[in-house]
Amino acid sequence: MNRNNFLSAISGRNFACDILVIGGGATGLGVAVDAATRGFKTVLLEQSDFAKGTSSRSTKLVHGGVRYLAQGNVRLVVEALRERGRMRRNAPHLVKGMRFIIGNYKWWERPFYSVGLTLYDILAGKMGLGRSLPMSAKKVMKEIPGLKRMGLKGGVVYHDGQFDDARMAVSLAQTAADNGGICLNYMKVTGLEKDINGKITGVKASDLLVDKEYRIKSKVVVNATGVFVDEIRCMDSPETKKMVRPSQGVHLVVDQKFLGGKSALMIPKTSDGRVLFGVPWHNKVVLGTTDTPLENPELEPHALEEEVDFILDQAGQYLAAQPTRADVLSVFAGLRPLAASDAGDNQKTKEISRSHKIYKTKSGLLTITGGKWTTYREMAEEVVNLATRIGALEQKKCVTANLKLHGYAAKVDDSTWDYVYGSDAERIAELIQEDKKNGDLLHQNYTFNVAHVLWAVKEEMAQTVEDVLARRLRALFLDARAAIEMAPEVARIMAKELNYSEEWQQGQVKEFTELAGHYIVH
Repeated sequence: MNRNNFLSAISGRNFACDILVIGGGATGLGVAVDAATRGFKTVLLEQSDFAKGTSSRSTKLVHGGVRYLAQGNVRLVVEALRERGRMRRNAPHLVKGMRFIIGNYKWWERPFYSVGLTLYDILAGKMGLGRSLPMSAKKVMKEIPGLKRMGLKGGVVYHDGQFDDARMAVSLAQTAADNGGICLNYMKVTGLEKDINGKITGVKASDLLVDKEYRIKSKVVVNATGVFVDEIRCMDSPETKKMVRPSQGVHLVVDQKFLGGKSALMIPKTSDGRVLFGVPWHNKVVLGTTDTPLENPELEPHALEEEVDFILDQAGQYLAAQPTRADVLSVFAGLRPLAASDAGDNQKTKEISRSHKIYKTKSGLLTITGGKWTTYREMAEEVVNLATRIGALEQKKCVTANLKLHGYAAKVDDSTWDYVYGSDAERIAELIQEDKKNGDLLHQNYTFNVAHVLWAVKEEMAQTVEDVLARRLRALFLDARAAIEMAPEVARIMAKELNYSEEWQQGQVKEFTELAGHYIVH
């Protein structure tokens, strides 16, 4: 991926594409991959960085949704379980199976959850990751030593998937590029172009890094901007009704000692009726999530004090060592783009289906919203199938069900950070062989090094310190204070590579430090 080359490509006077995607999150990137691999001329524009929004702020799960099964949404669960298996198969360097334990403190819970999770296994079929089984209290404690022992009567183990969301997004962008697609970050769509009949013929966009305007023609425009879909829809029709009800989910990251093992903890019902997870992730533990309705979407949402307290309180009821605010290494918030239903505004966000919805307007704008990471590929397939009809494009078969994503590696060593790069890890190692200084660590407590920063700039289109530390290396999400300490060195490396000034370095460090402050719990 080379941003300058992509900009040059779209600058041509006669440049036009088949499918233009607005939005560089899971859904938009999935559409770009699908379209590009079918051979369509594809362009994706993202107003910030890839996965800047919701798609880097998930619970890091690739799952069918045990909670949706309890709600009776069997169709969504079957769809998600099938897609979970495909994600695991197509990107084994990023998606892995994980054991989830439900600790039982009441006599009826073990048989109750055993039956429900056996159905979960049956629905997964040949795409299953393992069999659900009841466990003795002794075995539960062996799996999760940090669980509260008093009153524990046993448990149930089931299997789901775990992944790195932002790294998956980068892999999708690279996969689209590998197949001829153009993916541009920091390119904000400012308007929709139409012909005399009112049909959309392309977009106006602004390169936010250099303040330059572009006009890009396209046979079909896809609005896949998550919680911001209504903004694009208003460009098409100002009087349009809102489709999205944003819901905020907050996660806390703590030391792995709070669980003590490699298995994840699932608390099936918290005081607000949601499930709560404790998931091992990059040698830390992610605790979450909340479900707080919001009126207005933000690109950088902030956790509310009550959300932090809620997660600490609920987790503390099940963990032997109750985590406190001082134990939180990072807190991050994401907004779910829930597709508004006909049930009215009084419907609680946790009750709104996670199913996706696709809309087509008279002008030809194609909008997709809702859904979740696990079903991104199937959502993309539906969108591109519809786009080919809208744009009168050649009917070509979708190939993503069995498509190996960029970096595909069947076996990886997940003891160090490098495993997320899959087959690209060898090329990063070559950077260190060329210059041993590229192996210097950015922080004594982590394995991130200079070569990783260089790779993010050279090959992954990182443009800012935040791009590197938040979404290419994940340091901000793992340990906000450590990320702040890394920022000056990252800025120095980037400035040297990109030929930027000392003033740029200082500005970047200041901006990142201010941003990272919101990831620290006081």
